[in-house]
Formats: sequence, C-alpha cells, structure tokens
Amino acid sequence: MVRLSKSELIFKVFALTLVTIFALLAFYPVLYAFSASISGKMAYEAGEIVLFPRDVNFQVYKLIYKDKGLWISFINTIFYTLFGTAWSIFISALGAYALSKKHLLFRRQLNFLIVFTMWFSAGMVPLYLNYVHMGVANRWGIIIAFGVQAFNIILLRSFFEAIPREIEEAARIDGANEFQLLAYVFMPMSKAAIATVTLFYATSRWNGYFWSRILLTNPMELPLQVYMRILIENYQKMLDDMPVDLPYSPDSYIFAVLVCSIIPVLIIYPYIQRYFARGANLGGIKE
Repeated sequence: MVRLSKSELIFKVFALTLVTIFALLAFYPVLYAFSASISGKMAYEAGEIVLFPRDVNFQVYKLIYKDKGLWISFINTIFYTLFGTAWSIFISALGAYALSKKHLLFRRQLNFLIVFTMWFSAGMVPLYLNYVHMGVANRWGIIIAFGVQAFNIILLRSFFEAIPREIEEAARIDGANEFQLLAYVFMPMSKAAIATVTLFYATSRWNGYFWSRILLTNPMELPLQVYMRILIENYQKMLDDMPVDLPYSPDSYIFAVLVCSIIPVLIIYPYIQRYFARGANLGGIKE
C-alpha cells in the first residue's frame, strides 16, 4: 500500500470534498423537482419545500400516466435518440476511419474543411432556409440532417490513428478489406471512444429542442423537450382549467414531467461513464 505524503493527502481530501460539493449541487435540482412534484399544494405554495417533500401524494404521476401527448413525445424522443445516435455513429465512424488514413487523397484539406465547420457557420436564417428547401422538416429529416458533429469525427479519428499499424497490416494479410477492418479491428479496439461519442450524440438527441421546435410542425412528431416547453407556454391556461381545490400545484405537474424526462439518462449513464473519461482522455493520444 502506497503511503501518501502530507501534502498529497491534503490535496486528495480537498479534491474529494470539492467534487462532492459540486456533485451535491448538481443533484439538488433533480431532488427538488421530485420533491416538488409529490408535495401538497399548500406546502409548495408556502415555500416549505427545500429538500424533502411535504404532504406527499402521487396524483400528478397518475395524470402523466394518462397523458397521451406526453407518451407520444416520449416515444418520439426515444425514436430520435436510438435511430439518430445509430446513424450518427455510423457516419462518424466511416468519416473518422477514412480521415485516419495517411494515404487518403486530399486528407489535409478534408480535415481542414471539417474543422472549419467548428469555427464558422452560415447563420441561423440560411440554415433554416436550407433545411426547409431540402425537405428535412419531418421525423426522418431531423435524424439524417443533424447526423454528424465535427468534434466527434475528430475524436474518433484521433483514436483510430493511435491503433498500431501492425494490427491493421496483419488483418490485411489475412484478407480483410476496409469495411472488415473498420468493423472487426478498429471499432472493437475503440470501445472507449465509441462509448464517449455515443454518449455525446445520445445526450444531444435526447435534449434536442431548438431545431425540432422550428422545423417540426406535426404535433405527433414533437420530442419531449418541445412538449415540455409547450406545457410551460400554456401554463396560464393550465391554471385556468384546473379546479381550485386540487391537492397539488400546477407546478407539480411540470416538475413531474421534468423528472420523467431525465430518468432514462440517469439509468443509462452509469453503465457507460467508465468508458467516458477514458475515451475523452485517450482520444488525443497518438502512438
């Protein structure tokens, strides 16, 4: 067992304390939202909810269970996340694999063009007009048109470049073509990077709001984030329609929807977080 010096021990205690404080601060809004969603109307409106719920009831979650619009938007978000992430990983892996090859024609120019998109953009209005004229204002358009992010291609490319060339040459001697190299050599050896990029894409898809709100006009195609925004915009109407003697506040319903929207992320993230730090750190390391 390695004994730490006094300065190292102080630094370790300080770092762990600081990380714990930041973790609690990050978790508090989630805990407050859940407490507010199950607390009674009088306790919430009196400002008595600080950490734990008061006058607990789960009626808002019964309402959520019966809200067809919410479930449709939830299913839409799962659809966008699963298919969108799969499409993004597919395109990003192909692009990163090609750019990792030093013999690729115009390799430096292509890398520059990809990086250039991280620095400059055509602007919101030209992008909107371009998307509309391309016909992407629908479910599949949202998936395909927003399939790639330059940073993720660069991350995967850097990771692919770090794979020893000897392994690639051995696979070529055994008769592997480019697609087999990518599928059976590069992808399995880059699980950390793939998991990291998958998390980036999945989080972006799950939280996607802006372009979905602008481009999607069919209510049956709206994702969960847009649905929650519509709930907030219709808050006053919700107040007018609700009976005065309800045991819960109208805010409780919005808090409950918020809690339901982050549950899948809280469940999935622990399974891939061990790859996340390793992939983010190793992505820039080269042989």
